[in-house]
Parts: sequence; C-alpha cells; structure tokens
Amino acid sequence: MVLESKVLSKEIQQILYDNGKTLGTAESCTGGRIAEAIIANPGSSNYFKGGVISYTDEVKENLLHVDHQVIAEQTAVCEEVAIQMVKGACKTLNVDYAIAVTGFAGPGGGTPEVPVGTIWLAYGSKSDIRTFKLSEDEGRDINLLNATNKALRLFLEYLKEENSHQED
Repeated sequence: MVLESKVLSKEIQQILYDNGKTLGTAESCTGGRIAEAIIANPGSSNYFKGGVISYTDEVKENLLHVDHQVIAEQTAVCEEVAIQMVKGACKTLNVDYAIAVTGFAGPGGGTPEVPVGTIWLAYGSKSDIRTFKLSEDEGRDINLLNATNKALRLFLEYLKEENSHQED
C-alpha cells in the first residue's frame, strides 16, 4: 500500500507540474500522511506548498476557517467540515487545489451516529470540491492507510478529469 501511494503521488506530480498548478493538504486523522506521500517524490517543492495538520477543532476553526457552528451541530467528522477544510486550505496556503481528511480512525472517538472508521475525504479547488465517505473500521493503521490512498486516488482521478476538460 505504501508503494501504491508513491505511484499515485508520482502521477499527481506529473499533472500538477505539467500544468503549473499547486497543491496543499488539510489533514486531521491522517496527521500528515497524505503530505508525506506527496513529498516522497523528488521535485514536489515545484507544486506542493504545504499542509495544515488540523487535529483539533480549534486549529480547524482558526487556520482553516471551518465554521464553529457546523462543528457544534454536526461534529468535526462530517462532509461539510471536509469541504470547508478544502476551501480553507486553498485560501490559507494559497494553492489551486487541496486535499482534506477528517474522521475517526479509532480505536476510540466514534459515536453511535458517527462510528469509528467514518472518514470524510474532500478534494478539489475552491469552486469545485468533491467528497467521499469511508465507513469501514479495519483498525486504526488500516483505516489511516485506506484514507491516505483513497484520497490520493480520488484526487488523481479528479485531476485527470480536469485535464481532459482543458484539452477539449
């Protein structure tokens, strides 16, 4: 699976580099794993500006401008928070694209309404954000690995789609 993230990262690198676009991350439960996968390839400084590890609600609100009311009403593990994390990362890091993750990796932290293994992924630009929900609890390590690789895979598909529209 580590090899998979490196391969995905290399493909992302090629598209971003070829198009002169930039990327940032906003990670909660993955704690920087996505950024780590992205910078694994030499030359990533040409397009990767950085990431925000927003492990607490306070950091989500203060650095990524996630709405306190949304967290209070829906918890930090919801689709809307993931979307706001992408928008906040694009703004804070001044990037074209961002990947965001928020979830309960386990073994604790979940609730009956939002159980452990619930991880929201969001990715895209300020004006075009996509989301995906993981809901399987396969243990903390596998949950984090799955979230990292799925986020990279989805973002790569998004970039390929964006690229095909630009070539039309």
